[in-house]
Amino acid sequence: MATTQNTYGAENLTVLEGLDAVRKRPGMYIGTTDTQGLMHCLWEIIDNSVDEALAGFCKHITVTLHRDGSVEVADDGRGIPVDVEPKTKLTGVEVVLTKLHAGAKFGNSSYDASGGLHGVGSSVVNALSSRLDVEVDRDGNTYHMSFHQGHPGVYTDADPEHPSPSSPFKKTRKNRPTELEIIGSVPKKRTGTRIRYWADPEIFNATAQFDYDQLIDRVRQTSFLVPGLTIRVIDENVPETGDASIDTFTETDVPEAQADHAEQVETQDEQAEKQWNAEDPAPLRDAEDERVLEDAEQPDASLVDAPSHRRVEEFCHTGGVEDFVDFLSHGNEISHIWRISGQGHYHEETQAVDDNGDLHAENIERTCDVDIAMRWTDGYDTTLRSFVNVVETPGGGMHVDGFLNAITKQIRKAVEDNARKLKVSLKDSKNRVDRDDILAGLVAVVTVRIAEPQFQGQTKDVLGTAPVKSVVSRLTDKQFSEMITGSKRGFKDQSMRVLEKIVGEMHARIQARKTKEVTRRKNALESASMPPKLSDCQPGNDDVAELFIVEGDSALGTAKAARNSSFQALLPIRGKILNVQKASLAQMLSNKECAAIIQVVGAGSAASFDISQARYNKIIMMTDADVDGAHIRTLLLTLFYRYMRPLIEEGHVYAAVPPLHRIALTGPRKGEYIYTYSDDELAGKLAQLDEQGIGYDADIQRYKGLGEMDADQLADTTMDPRTRMLRRIRMIEAQEANEIFSLLMGDEVPPRRQFIVDNANDFDRSKIDT
Repeated sequence: MATTQNTYGAENLTVLEGLDAVRKRPGMYIGTTDTQGLMHCLWEIIDNSVDEALAGFCKHITVTLHRDGSVEVADDGRGIPVDVEPKTKLTGVEVVLTKLHAGAKFGNSSYDASGGLHGVGSSVVNALSSRLDVEVDRDGNTYHMSFHQGHPGVYTDADPEHPSPSSPFKKTRKNRPTELEIIGSVPKKRTGTRIRYWADPEIFNATAQFDYDQLIDRVRQTSFLVPGLTIRVIDENVPETGDASIDTFTETDVPEAQADHAEQVETQDEQAEKQWNAEDPAPLRDAEDERVLEDAEQPDASLVDAPSHRRVEEFCHTGGVEDFVDFLSHGNEISHIWRISGQGHYHEETQAVDDNGDLHAENIERTCDVDIAMRWTDGYDTTLRSFVNVVETPGGGMHVDGFLNAITKQIRKAVEDNARKLKVSLKDSKNRVDRDDILAGLVAVVTVRIAEPQFQGQTKDVLGTAPVKSVVSRLTDKQFSEMITGSKRGFKDQSMRVLEKIVGEMHARIQARKTKEVTRRKNALESASMPPKLSDCQPGNDDVAELFIVEGDSALGTAKAARNSSFQALLPIRGKILNVQKASLAQMLSNKECAAIIQVVGAGSAASFDISQARYNKIIMMTDADVDGAHIRTLLLTLFYRYMRPLIEEGHVYAAVPPLHRIALTGPRKGEYIYTYSDDELAGKLAQLDEQGIGYDADIQRYKGLGEMDADQLADTTMDPRTRMLRRIRMIEAQEANEIFSLLMGDEVPPRRQFIVDNANDFDRSKIDT
């Protein structure tokens, strides 16, 4: 019997021609054949249009999700070349769409910076499509060509207005060099490319589908990174509504009056262009964030026949990465948006293509354009987005490393220079700012534009071009140092607030380490480290344990008698706690009331907060039912929202609802009591009792505070789970409380003044506590 080795010969070798290798191993080119792979194909086509915008030749891109499952990407760039490429004797359209590693991005003449670099994007999408149609506007003509699974040919559609991949297809004949044909005419100055393709179900699995939300995020992101570029997304896959305007809006900040061209004498071509645009006008633009977009406002003729019920979203931003950072920011700002931009040069040895099409090593001077925007907020999450030629690099790379190294170096130096003002002891080696301290609350967008960047793999997750690191580091080091030291005009106050936040993060990290041993429930011996005012509950009931934060010492005695000590703990606070909206993290940690709450909860604070370590299942704010009590609850909510947010997000924070009045019944029902919680409820209840003929004591007791109740009353109305009323605090309520304090008690005076002016007429003098 022959062995495998003996039968192995040249006849066993398989040679895959053209794009067959892509269809055989699609994962090598698009990662997966599920939804992510499907979306990756779309990114490849969109990025080619964006590259035209980066080169300054494209102003509009339109992405259409058709009802038949196909996708179309249209742009007004230069259009794919239609002339014959000398080496292959094929038209430029066929070279781009059928040849791997072919295109205009390997030399330096057509694109200084681009997202598609490997020359495989369009051809890979073509190979993985059951059908692909391309139209190119150039030289006064519209050219058309079709492909089936990467092979050029001709489809015979029963209805040309509704092309289908299931229509009869005939491959290109051997005696015909190309199927590129002229199907119409356009004004000579009109150029552009339209690619429509149907993903091949033989390649993509049944779960693969276009993710509309992911598409919108990517398009919005691109509009930030290419200022002035208008990108429109049309989704025809929405239910029929009969209302052309429903689900149709746009996001733009381009002024309506902005003109694209100076006024000129009309030539014959310009007159033709004007007549063309009369039937197919360019999209109108205005400064509103959202508006209805009429179907008549079209950038090119490819959009005219879309159904009236389609969903349209349009994006255009002129502020670049500053607008992007503003969009990504959440919470209150610690600093304005800081911008770092500039240009650097480096040398790189690369394989260049000579006039004969041969590769040879060449040392080339590269230009690296850097554009960075950043801002610190009062939050603790880090939002850092990085891009190379508008392609996102989720894994970061050399540009991100250069940026972070530079700001870390300058911030440490600034902290040392301002140690006395920031109350940092340089003698203690532990008082050293870590990168995590700096990243807390940082929102930053880091972008670089370079020719022929080196990515790790076709998916381009990480930038590997090493010289970029030093370019970004040098620019950031110089410009950021002027900002963080306050030497640049207008940055002094901001830089100090940033340094205070970062130092506060450092102290919180150190404090979290020191208090780690008390993050879990302590036994009787260890409980001595807890605040002396804490009346803790018995251990062993962690899943039902409740912490009541009680307003004032006067109510504490009654609450002790009213509670169930097996699972209910009490922590009194002395009136209003610190307004953490205006205080720094260090000030908050040094405040006894705030520090006690954080210590008792036992899960840390800010970035080090770990909800799994919380010692109680419910945190209940128990304050008086008056204006002061509401004020204290708002202060507590602001503390929880800013420093222990997961407690609110997961529904562990509650407000006790103590009654405002007690009605003592008389007659046969003497000894019974009815509690009401507002003046309106009291009036309604009294009217109901009168109507039913039930007697009651006319001397209605009104509680001014929790301390006026006896233990039984407090237990029945506020503390006993069987009879009490609690209100769970939702995230939106905590966020509103935070915003109210930002407005009424924050550092910004003008918004507070405007609020007072706007609401002066609604002021009710009777509600003043006199």
